[in-house]
Amino acid sequence: MATIEFTPNLRRHVDCPTEALEALTLGDCLETYFDRWPGVRGFILDDQGAVRHHVKIMIDGRNIRDRESLSDAIGPSSRIDVFQALSGG
Repeated sequence: MATIEFTPNLRRHVDCPTEALEALTLGDCLETYFDRWPGVRGFILDDQGAVRHHVKIMIDGRNIRDRESLSDAIGPSSRIDVFQALSGG
């Protein structure tokens, strides 16, 4: 099963525990996760279902390519890391 994990800065705002899920794509993985933890969706995806600009998602250490339809492949032992991009000024 693939593992999805969120950074501590996201966990400060919403309950988003690490989960092991079966999925073939990032979209499938996120939908399964959001079914269990619906409050997380709005922090990760915008109203059109795309990854928010301030969120970075990596699969097995690589940035995802498809931020809109979330079609990036997930392997059976993949690790998905979700980060909130921080900016300064």
